[in-house]
Amino acid sequence: MTVHLEVAEGVGTLRLDRPPMNALDVATQDRLKELAEEATRREDVRAVVVYGGEKVFAAGADIKEMQAMDHTAMVLRARGLQDSFTAVARIPKPVVAAVTGYALGGGCELALCADYRIAGENAKLGQPEILLGLIPGAGGTQRLARLVGPSKAKDLIFTGRQVKADEALALGLVDRVVPADEVYTQAHAWAARLAQGPALALRAAKESVDTGLETDIDTGLAVERNWFAGLFATEDRERGMRSFVEEGPGKAKFL
Repeated sequence: MTVHLEVAEGVGTLRLDRPPMNALDVATQDRLKELAEEATRREDVRAVVVYGGEKVFAAGADIKEMQAMDHTAMVLRARGLQDSFTAVARIPKPVVAAVTGYALGGGCELALCADYRIAGENAKLGQPEILLGLIPGAGGTQRLARLVGPSKAKDLIFTGRQVKADEALALGLVDRVVPADEVYTQAHAWAARLAQGPALALRAAKESVDTGLETDIDTGLAVERNWFAGLFATEDRERGMRSFVEEGPGKAKFL
């Protein structure tokens, strides 16, 4: 299998495993979707790390496979391509991308599906599809613009240039840069801390932010309002408020 789901201490690691560059062929895309949906369903998975290994996150699509596809073949495949990435973006739990080495094309688009991105000092990110006479097709034109703004997204997409970790951080494309050998450890720690949190409230927070970015503010506020009120019916809310009153802030245990 080219993608694995490994679960420990409430954290599920979606591990790409297609050496040497984790090229995202159709089989890998489909497996990614399958395991993202499994991570969504499993109650023992409370947060997720997306990881490509110590050397490379994912260098993009399998170009040789794509070269053999004509217009009709891609019309039939394009939705499946997007759906595999959307399955990661819609995991209703905190998701962090642990980025080492290259995250280009589909690899960059996969990192964009996470809620938070930790990159190694050796990371290089970009959307080089324009150099193939194409545009990003797995959400890059949409998620990148929402993350860094349209002007910066257009610069990256129009030129196809690669950015190193420090520039990616300045652009807002990644959220933290760490030594390459610490990427997974720090990403797992981020996920593990949130895995101890109130699962339904975290889901509510993620859905409220994501929905709000995709709609008008009044609709976003309605989503927030409904989730906020609904959480008053949960055991976690009772536990959290009781702990605050009796013990002070930040001491509630939600498992």
